[in-house]
Amino acid sequence: MAKLSHIDDKGNAHMVDVSEKDVTSRTAVAKGSVWMQAETLTMIREGLAKKGDVIGTARIAGIMAAKKTHDLIPLCHPLALSKVTVDIEQAGEDNRIDVTATVKVTGQTGVEMEALTAVSVSCLTLYDMVKAVDRGIRIGDIRLTEKSGGKSGTFQAD
Repeated sequence: MAKLSHIDDKGNAHMVDVSEKDVTSRTAVAKGSVWMQAETLTMIREGLAKKGDVIGTARIAGIMAAKKTHDLIPLCHPLALSKVTVDIEQAGEDNRIDVTATVKVTGQTGVEMEALTAVSVSCLTLYDMVKAVDRGIRIGDIRLTEKSGGKSGTFQAD
């Protein structure tokens, strides 16, 4: 089994030293979904939520969250992100909204956590914006779907 990079020889958590790593272009894509009642999805789609633009607010929240990942996840490095996009769209006929975040950086460490954080906070914001009318909303299937750059190379989820 591979050694965990955030654990030292004594078993203590520590921030990984990336100073010797090559500066490369790195990208990560994460996805997640939010399931809700049909009426709630219609309300969002038609822009009738009392709190305002649900999709726009969730998109901005995800972008802001990616930029603050190091403040939320204890051992993440602060990064000067090159690009963060959050795409939010209705999916199929199962009253679901899918969120996809793409994060890019040129640096010495990857942006998987930033992409996952962007998706998570976007999904939470979707919930927050309409929870008053639909308490049964379900958030899930948050996962890394691809990454590129760095020593470990490319990952593509099945």
